[in-house]
Amino acid sequence: MVFCHCGKRAVVRTSWTPTNPGRRFYACPDRNSDCRFIDFMDPPMCQRSVQIIPGLLRNINNLQANLSQVQDDHARVKKYLIRTWIEICLFVLFKIIT
Repeated sequence: MVFCHCGKRAVVRTSWTPTNPGRRFYACPDRNSDCRFIDFMDPPMCQRSVQIIPGLLRNINNLQANLSQVQDDHARVKKYLIRTWIEICLFVLFKIIT
């Protein structure tokens, strides 16, 4: 276990800064304290990783946004299809009755 300067058990966080993307570190659990304890859990990343990871993360975020849009479109089309089938069935039923 790792403890911060104020004696609390440090929590693991992930850095998303340009110089340490995805690098885990220990930090004080109280973000509002003046402790400012930081101790890296992961070793430093090579320069190539530092250059590549932000682009990969952007791609993942874009793909997740696209997936969300496709799921919304799918739900909308499904509702439209169900409504259309109900209208067709009602129309046919009405024609049979009259």
